[in-house]
Amino acid sequence: MVTPAPPDTRSRPVRTEYARAATAHPQEITRAEADYQRFRAAYLEIARNEPGHEVALAMIGADMDRAHARLQALMGLPRLPFTHEPSTVVRREARRIAEENS
Repeated sequence: MVTPAPPDTRSRPVRTEYARAATAHPQEITRAEADYQRFRAAYLEIARNEPGHEVALAMIGADMDRAHARLQALMGLPRLPFTHEPSTVVRREARRIAEENS
């Protein structure tokens, strides 16, 4: 007896997911954007004032990455390879600003 293969989880998102994303309530998108900006500001503040506090940077960076992924999902954007970890980009930006101010 042959068992059916499990569904391919790597396949493209189903049309209903796109439809749900397209009908995301504007307040949800606004809230997700505010969450992302709040985490980003906190990350930058710690990166500027306490650059050696790696635990705080990692924790806030993970929260910022999740908030960014949620925002992308609500807006109906596909997850692109360079947007998986926006905290990495912000970390580079914070270092560049710190070097310029030194």
